[in-house]
Amino acid sequence: MTHTDTLLVIDDTPENVTVLLTVLTQAGFEVLVAQEGEEGIQTAEYAQPDMILLDIMMPFMNGFEVCQQLKQNLKTRNIPVIFMTALTETIDKVKGFNLGAADYITKPLQHEEVLARIKAHLTAHKMQQRLHERNLELDAFAHTVAHDLKNPISAMTSLAEVLLLKAPEGTTVDARMVERLQFIQQAGKQTISIIDALLLLAGVSRQKHIYCEDLDMGEIVQQVIDSRLQPSLEKYQGTIIPPTKWPKALGYAPWVAEVWFNYLHNGLKYGGHPPQLMLGAERCGGNKIRFWVQDNGAGLSLEAQQKLFTPFMRLHTDAVEGHGLGLSIVGQIVKKLGGEVGVSSQEGEGCLFYFTLPAV
Repeated sequence: MTHTDTLLVIDDTPENVTVLLTVLTQAGFEVLVAQEGEEGIQTAEYAQPDMILLDIMMPFMNGFEVCQQLKQNLKTRNIPVIFMTALTETIDKVKGFNLGAADYITKPLQHEEVLARIKAHLTAHKMQQRLHERNLELDAFAHTVAHDLKNPISAMTSLAEVLLLKAPEGTTVDARMVERLQFIQQAGKQTISIIDALLLLAGVSRQKHIYCEDLDMGEIVQQVIDSRLQPSLEKYQGTIIPPTKWPKALGYAPWVAEVWFNYLHNGLKYGGHPPQLMLGAERCGGNKIRFWVQDNGAGLSLEAQQKLFTPFMRLHTDAVEGHGLGLSIVGQIVKKLGGEVGVSSQEGEGCLFYFTLPAV
């Protein structure tokens, strides 16, 4: 059964309503009518029309006020609104767009223009809805696959570890077998790391509301170093030097810890020999705090800097492990927390990676 698009006309002028009712019905639309703002809001909430045609100049409640209430209501906020108005001032149009209107139709109404704009916005709205639905399906599929993959990979990694520690009776574990078991173990751990990174990236993108609080940045950084970076510090013989005092910033501690982990882990991998990382923080414009990690590595060209913070982008093709998701996660997290990320570097002079957060 083909869906008939429903349009709601909110207009207090009977002549306009009569003309629109005739034109839109002949074009195949189902048309609902409300003659004042409060009635229009109630009808929109109950009937859930595909689009609303809204007059601006109405008594009791004008079109701007009606649009504002529609966009604040969870049940009606996603319904496209087209204003019908004799107002031609730019300031009025800008006000409508800022309130969430999709378009304007200027009075006196031209039938062909009205139909063309309605059809164009209905098509765009339906495409946006389908894209949103497909994204939800893809997200659910990706989570299912990721979780289903983790279990057998974890079992494989654990089994390789058990065989390395104690082989079954009667089994000879020579050097070649040890090498292969170590490879299985390392590959399994790396695969789980990639899955966890993908799940985190998807979770950050999907999260709409984040509770931010005052951060004890010194404690966050120290916990990251103690709980997650000790193997890398030993492997690369690195040094991390934090400041004696941190300024107060707002954020979500688990996500901010992930930012520090990625910056510090990269600094240890790609810093000097041995790597030395200087940490710091300072106030910057717009009531923000800028946190940074300065390494003593080879630095990056301008071209390489422009490729950073992109998913699956790896600038180094040497044997250092990685999958190119870390800085992408950093970018997504900091953006969600109301900050910015970036890098400052010159070849031969190391890199300074930074991120900003709102100050307390």
